[in-house]
Amino acid sequence: MKHMKRFILSFSMLLLCNMIMYAQEAITGTVVDPSGEPIIGATVMEKGTSNGTVTDFDGNFKLKVQAGKTLLVTYIGYDVQELPAADGMKVTLAESSTTLNEVVVTGYTSQRKADLTGAVSVVSVAELSKQNENNPMKALQGRVPGMNISADGNLAGAATVRIRGEGTLNSGVDPLYIIDGVPTTSGMHELNGNDIESIQVLKDAASASIYGSRAANGVIIITTKKGKDGKVKVNFDSSIAASFYAHKIETMNAQQWGRAFWQANVNDGMDPNANPLGYRFNWGVDSNGVPVLNDVKMNMFLDEGATVRSADTDWFDQVTRTGVVQQYNLSVSNGNEKGNSFFSIGYYDNKGTIKNTQFSRLSARANADYKLFDGKVVIGENFTINRTKGVDAPGNILANSLQFNPNFPIYAENGEYAQALGAYSERENPMSILANNRDNEYTMWRMFGDAHLSITPIKNLTLRTTLGLDYSQKKQRFFTYPIANGKVTRTETAAESKQEHWMRWMWNAIATYNLEM
Repeated sequence: MKHMKRFILSFSMLLLCNMIMYAQEAITGTVVDPSGEPIIGATVMEKGTSNGTVTDFDGNFKLKVQAGKTLLVTYIGYDVQELPAADGMKVTLAESSTTLNEVVVTGYTSQRKADLTGAVSVVSVAELSKQNENNPMKALQGRVPGMNISADGNLAGAATVRIRGEGTLNSGVDPLYIIDGVPTTSGMHELNGNDIESIQVLKDAASASIYGSRAANGVIIITTKKGKDGKVKVNFDSSIAASFYAHKIETMNAQQWGRAFWQANVNDGMDPNANPLGYRFNWGVDSNGVPVLNDVKMNMFLDEGATVRSADTDWFDQVTRTGVVQQYNLSVSNGNEKGNSFFSIGYYDNKGTIKNTQFSRLSARANADYKLFDGKVVIGENFTINRTKGVDAPGNILANSLQFNPNFPIYAENGEYAQALGAYSERENPMSILANNRDNEYTMWRMFGDAHLSITPIKNLTLRTTLGLDYSQKKQRFFTYPIANGKVTRTETAAESKQEHWMRWMWNAIATYNLEM
């Protein structure tokens, strides 16, 4: 009787759980900002539980929850929305009142965020600093509605930025960057993110009225740090991180590869022992006429001259490693009623997950403003200089390592890298490619900044002139080494040195008169 009661109780609990599960429905919805733009990465949670999801690129979400249950919708910079779950719901997030008084730079002027009429997103730099990215643009992924950022994993951190998709004018071009009032289209991976004070993204057509057709794909305004009133302030921070492949494609070892090779030959009606790869198979046919492999053996050497010994090489493991990213930043700032100054120096080093690849950046920045004649005249400068060095991964190196035969060795009997031969001659030893590529290093210097002068002759009238400069110099070497490699044999040795220079400058003069009625 006792067992029967337990059975009835267990069955009732199971039935109740099933009823609860069936009562839950997969509801869908959309989260947008006040202008109707989708919000990417907003969190949608069932209140009081861990059941939740995030919105996709179009602001849409799908969550299995019982209709009528309370949902909490949150996103950085917006007030929390609490509302009942319903299929097809549309949630409009209101910007947090604490952010409405933020001063936003829009072109040549600054104004409170609450007074804006255009589509402008302000990004919290404090949140970006938590990510160990050398390109501040990559750290913006998922934080700005309507902005998509993609990267190819390059150590330099170069990224493609698209605001509201592709534009019809200047299609396929990144947005215009304005750094302390100076426009540029160069990569942001050369800018030390630790020097950034604020980032604003101008997304609507109003930006084109200021910057013209260059702003057809949006504008990203970056303001760097300035010295603040008070005592001299010294900051130092450092970080270290590791990078590795979270998901690795498992490849066959030499024995497994040989068995697959035998099966492929048998399936094609070919003799598997008539191969030039050094494999020897002991096989036969059972009583049912089905081919059976008894044993797989390999020749000690893959060539008649006994110069290349057979092996069992995991090529993906050989060409990759655990990457290490280090970052160090030191800044000194000061300010008083007569002006302010800010100086920083930073070092970033990224040892890539592909062996012999690396990227490093050494940067220095100086910002200063000085007030004369009781603040009626302000003269200052914003200037940065950096040096980047790097070795990029050879093209298709991962594909080559995944496709290369595991029974081929890294080194030949003479201690040098084994050169592919015979049936292996269609491609080069991946480790040999990496060794030759490490000499193809590039070095790039970039100087960027401006000098400015502001005069306030009468109340509310400001005259400002700015002279900006963006200069880059890149030097790179390309070495070509001989290869004794069958079909890809190369006998010549060559060295090429390339040097490139770019210079852009701008000058503007602006008169601003603020009249308050």
